[in-house]
Amino acid sequence: MSWIFLLLAGLLEMSGVVMINRYHQHRNWQSLLLLAAGFGGSFLFLALAMKTLPMGTAYAIWTGIGASGGAILGILLYREPKDWKRLVFISIVLVSAIGLKLVG
Repeated sequence: MSWIFLLLAGLLEMSGVVMINRYHQHRNWQSLLLLAAGFGGSFLFLALAMKTLPMGTAYAIWTGIGASGGAILGILLYREPKDWKRLVFISIVLVSAIGLKLVG
């Protein structure tokens, strides 16, 4: 169950990052509420996952999901650059997170 919590934490981290961008575009209370909900939920599920997972592993995977997911969402939603080098390094982050799961 901890790995599911960690995955949810990472996905909510990604939504929080997207909401930062939305808040910069539309400074209203709905955007601010969604931003707070995304990051609040992310921290909640990270804390639940860390009840049984080692802190270093949980944090590394959480940040990996958030960073690579945020970069992928930037490419898909905001037309950020998607050259092959950028995609290679995003893949390295994801493979590293999967590696930590396999050895942990």
